[in-house]
Amino acid sequence: MEPRGAEYFCAQVLQKDVSGRLQAGEELLLCLGTPGAIPDLEDDPSRLAKTVDALTRWVGSSNYRVSLLGLEILSAFVDRLSTRFKSYVTMVTTALIDRMGDVKDKVREEAQNLTLKLMDEVAPPMYVWEQLASGFKHKNFRSREGVCLCLIETLNIFGTQPLVISKLVPHLCVLFGDSNSQVRNAALSAVVEIYRHVGEKLRIDLCKRDIPPARLEMILAKFDEVQNSGGMILSVCKDKSFDDEESVDGNRPSSAASAFKVPAPKTPGNPVSSARKPGSAGGPKVGGPSKEGGAGAVDEDDFIKAFTDVPSVQIYSSRELEETLNKIREILSDDKHDWDQRANACMSHSLVASEVERALAWPLWSHLATYQHHCQCTLSHEDLPEKRLTSPVSSAFVQH
Repeated sequence: MEPRGAEYFCAQVLQKDVSGRLQAGEELLLCLGTPGAIPDLEDDPSRLAKTVDALTRWVGSSNYRVSLLGLEILSAFVDRLSTRFKSYVTMVTTALIDRMGDVKDKVREEAQNLTLKLMDEVAPPMYVWEQLASGFKHKNFRSREGVCLCLIETLNIFGTQPLVISKLVPHLCVLFGDSNSQVRNAALSAVVEIYRHVGEKLRIDLCKRDIPPARLEMILAKFDEVQNSGGMILSVCKDKSFDDEESVDGNRPSSAASAFKVPAPKTPGNPVSSARKPGSAGGPKVGGPSKEGGAGAVDEDDFIKAFTDVPSVQIYSSRELEETLNKIREILSDDKHDWDQRANACMSHSLVASEVERALAWPLWSHLATYQHHCQCTLSHEDLPEKRLTSPVSSAFVQH
């Protein structure tokens, strides 16, 4: 038999007869898997594009056998062309999104498999997801669900490192309110999977989004379950929008991250303006005079050290946060406790709190103000370092 060329197969895939498609498809599939077959496959880019475009219509066929065969042939093209198939990714992803919503389980499965194969062998995962993102708004609920499930598989295989999570989270937030329960559940599963990889940064971002309180509480409860069950992965995430100084959307600064800044230590390259004299208009500076300035004073270095040289507390859920702050309140409200205990309770928990703790702590922290003020008043006639440190430090936290 005379070897079949690219021109022959291009004509064959354009036919609309089902039996003809099935026969030609099997022959094409065999040739693509044979080394050296169809030597002129890439000689004419326009002809190759025409062939791939025709195969995407096979994928969208109402006949599931044609659809499955189209997916299998495209997968063989990926094996043959590897990264050279990248120029056709946009062409095929629309059909793949549609097939993720197919009524046949096998078709949905193969559509997802081919999508993941594109990420693995053809183009970076985020490049493919830029084409897939429209699937979150697909009119077919099964397709919306399928895209969420595909995201979960992407995270399981590739992790978060090659993805820009900040571009995907907003789509999931919209789907939390989807009219279909399967889509809502898939979106929830996807965001929980993201949380397993990136941790508390996602919790902070969701707390700042316009998510109904009851729904947000349910999502955060899922996060707590994963945290408590030891199911965290915390893979390396290169998405700059998850850095401490930026929020997940990558555009606005994180209010939690910027709420409390530790001042930089005084160095020759980082001059700090001298403290004002007591009689100046601005009033005395918290840093106060230097060590040579007067007996008993707390200089700037000691003050800065007090911000960071304190015990840290690990808090992983809102429940633990509430319990911890309640313990602080009990210590502050009991004047029988030694002052060192009350000072440490006030300083260590407020200063080394993580971003999420500060973001969630405000309603509980505000209840401590009365007890804290009472403790400070008990030192009003004493000259102790705790008095000069705790008062400004705590005020700095409360004002944010």
